[in-house]
Amino acid sequence: MNRNLKELISQMTLEEKAGMCSGLDFWHLKGVERLGIPSVMVSDGPHGLRKQDEKGDHLGINDSIKAVCFPPAVLSACSFDRELMHTFGDAIGKEAQANDLSVVLGPAVNIKRSPLCGRNFEYYSEDPYLAGETAAAFIQGVQEHHVGTSIKHFAANNQEYNRMSCSSNADERTLREIYLPAFETAVKKSQPYTVMCSYNKVNGTFASENPWLLTDVLRDEWGFEGYVMSDWGAVNERAAGLKAGLELEMPGSGGVNDQEIIAAVKNNTLDEAVLDQAVERILRIIFEYADHREVREFTLEADHALAKKIAEESMVLLKNDSVLPLSEEEKIVFVGEFASRPRYQGGGSSHINSFRVSSVLDQVSNLPNVTYVKGFSCTDDVYEEALAKEAVEACKQADKVVIFAGLPDSFESEGYDRRHMRLPDCQNRVIKEILALQPDTIVVLHNGSPVEMPWLDDVKGLLEAYLGGQAVGEAVADLLFGRVNPSGKLAETIPYKLSDNPSHLSFGDGENVEYREGIFVGYRYYDAKEMPVAFPFGYGLSYTTFTYSNLKLDKKEMSDDGSITVTVDVTNTGTMEGREIVQLYVHDLTGAARRPLKELKGYEKLSLKPGETKTASFTLDYRSFAWYNTKLQDWYAASGDYEILIAASSKDIRLSEKIHLTTKKVLPLNIHANTTLGELLSDPRTERFGLEFKNRMDQLFGSGSEKDEQNENADKAVSDDMSMAMIASMPIRNVLNFGLYSKDEFDKLLNELNKIK
Repeated sequence: MNRNLKELISQMTLEEKAGMCSGLDFWHLKGVERLGIPSVMVSDGPHGLRKQDEKGDHLGINDSIKAVCFPPAVLSACSFDRELMHTFGDAIGKEAQANDLSVVLGPAVNIKRSPLCGRNFEYYSEDPYLAGETAAAFIQGVQEHHVGTSIKHFAANNQEYNRMSCSSNADERTLREIYLPAFETAVKKSQPYTVMCSYNKVNGTFASENPWLLTDVLRDEWGFEGYVMSDWGAVNERAAGLKAGLELEMPGSGGVNDQEIIAAVKNNTLDEAVLDQAVERILRIIFEYADHREVREFTLEADHALAKKIAEESMVLLKNDSVLPLSEEEKIVFVGEFASRPRYQGGGSSHINSFRVSSVLDQVSNLPNVTYVKGFSCTDDVYEEALAKEAVEACKQADKVVIFAGLPDSFESEGYDRRHMRLPDCQNRVIKEILALQPDTIVVLHNGSPVEMPWLDDVKGLLEAYLGGQAVGEAVADLLFGRVNPSGKLAETIPYKLSDNPSHLSFGDGENVEYREGIFVGYRYYDAKEMPVAFPFGYGLSYTTFTYSNLKLDKKEMSDDGSITVTVDVTNTGTMEGREIVQLYVHDLTGAARRPLKELKGYEKLSLKPGETKTASFTLDYRSFAWYNTKLQDWYAASGDYEILIAASSKDIRLSEKIHLTTKKVLPLNIHANTTLGELLSDPRTERFGLEFKNRMDQLFGSGSEKDEQNENADKAVSDDMSMAMIASMPIRNVLNFGLYSKDEFDKLLNELNKIK
């Protein structure tokens, strides 16, 4: 339906327009009945609907409708599967239509800066490319049903401690390369209907009133077309926020902030045109949903089956020393209360009131060779000697043991960060006692973020189930018994210990959080440090094997306005059908800037029968090779060689090929008295000036044949390499200080240098 929104807005009173910019209550937007503007509802929805029951409390955390809990982002991102994430979003969009929800509050794409962030289970990855591609596919699936998404939390919300007031302080290159690209990719590829701004400040300015973030970058650069809403209670100064680009305040403030908007318009400190534009953006999204309202069935059973599929495609087999898959003929003991009461989602605003939850114990109830002992509780950290002894005795007679370990709800949740990276001590103790007598032991982990594993070397099998959604038990059972072949790979690095993490010394500060590690987050840091990790980014095993071959680039040279196509063949060399995630990384060989050793720039997931070969194809453009240059205020890739790396994980490079890139982009020159001679020599535009300065330096200090025998000892003390290094680091003002140029000559040269483009 074509609507003249500007005409509609012209009929609204100032009070009505101001009112449209805040919520009616916790979950509804205001409507204007006399003008046919409906009130619509929003709901939490990163991995399932948390729609408040009409009789529930304001937050609706404990009284939301019965719904389907899909695997949270910590797990679904490990699928590395755009098609699956699109299907996931499609199901959420249909569910939202069935429950009359106009916007679901997700996905959440904040980068996993530290394993301690209490909300990591809601976030996709440590890598911005993977997070952005995953989010874009999910958003497309949801919004095909005219239901909006609200990508969050924009931006640099990477801890829970003091999240409502702390300032995330990071340089622009770090923001552009690590913390903003997932949002950028989603906006450019999928146009989420809304963006949710975060609570925190970014470099001292609240995200809710940050014009650089909400207008300059989000709208002017990326072309965002929807509206920006606040996180719940994130508004600091309402009129300032509206000017900056925050259209909708959630929830309502009881009219207090509406009055601030009205007063600002009346006293001419806020242009009413800014308010009109905000209302138009909100109305466009309201009517996008209202004009395409569908009557749909809430397909709980079908969506439960999809939740199972997503979990199966995402769980990561980390270790398998010939103990998996299990056989139904083996005598198996299951240990740990997570087997009967799985932890399958995180705590806080995303908590789903699941209509059904499957445990792995339920799935093996018909197998006479499988027995269960509790061993330890899934809710606390208390070592109970009787339970531990019972578990140890049962395991003595088993062929294999599967221990179901993990983090209790109280260990990680929205609202606070973890204090450490350990499992409960009682679990580690029981695991150690069992391993002392039963070598054929497998551990299944239920956790929203990495944990330290002091027993890692001694277990033969390890399955990272993360938080698996409500079908977790079915998925785990199918993977353990080989009915499904594991195919997930890690969307984050698992370090050996917390102190290995790059943000360890600056994470969790209260007022000012300094992102001192800069762009070296996750595998970018561990690679640069040559630091061993428990399991690298992109890692995951299968019950079959794959070989890579026939890497081809459609060209060996590329310009900055071109692209290249990369193909590689993958063959299933095992005996079981499986799926392999092929990863493409780029390594900058130019040395033009300090960069990570490699960065993910492509991935494909291939399904292969035994003996089958398929080709993975990737397209790379200029941005795939670029870094953010703050002087240029743009993405920049220097002319030179780059290496294309084809990998099974960030540490498992299978094939590589070089490409030469030539760019027409030039970096801006800003020559001054303290510019070094080396800088002049390294830039073709200024090299001749640098050589002239160098020649005069050589004449002053003597060089080569001009030196006599009396200077032989000096030659030994100052080598040619040392001399060149000293000259290269000299500020060019020294040619003036040493009397090699007059002041007028030097100023004339500086002026000439700064005219160069």
